[in-house]
Amino acid sequence: MESNIRILSAEELIPPLLELLEATDCVPLVISGNSMNPFLVHHRDTVYLSKIRRSLKRGDMILYRRDSGKFVLQRIYQAEHGTFTLVGDAQTTLERGIRPDQVLAVVTSVRRKGKILRSGCFWWEFFRKVWIRLVPLRPGIVSFYSGVSRLFR
Repeated sequence: MESNIRILSAEELIPPLLELLEATDCVPLVISGNSMNPFLVHHRDTVYLSKIRRSLKRGDMILYRRDSGKFVLQRIYQAEHGTFTLVGDAQTTLERGIRPDQVLAVVTSVRRKGKILRSGCFWWEFFRKVWIRLVPLRPGIVSFYSGVSRLFR
């Protein structure tokens, strides 16, 4: 049996994705990259993107385009003075000065480890409310977690 799966670059994928966002409520996108670890895992998890219909706030995951042209999925760390400061769940460096016109979509739900998660569920709220506040402590937390998980393997 032949698979119909085709992997596209962001440059190929984003224009039709934006068209789909105009025509429908939600568009799935399989995660590529590691910036949203540990919440989302490369090629395992899927985000469901929607048009922005409300004010964006701290903890929201958004798809945006950097001035360099690169498409990135990250979480809003801070929104002030008409710009956003963003950070990936696996990162400690903040990306400042993201303009609203660079934001393409907001994540409204995810398929993580095969389960659909959305606002209100434990893991969604943990990463949106708690993990976002632990940016300076993340390297130590991840190191500790990695060491403990190795002990139990």
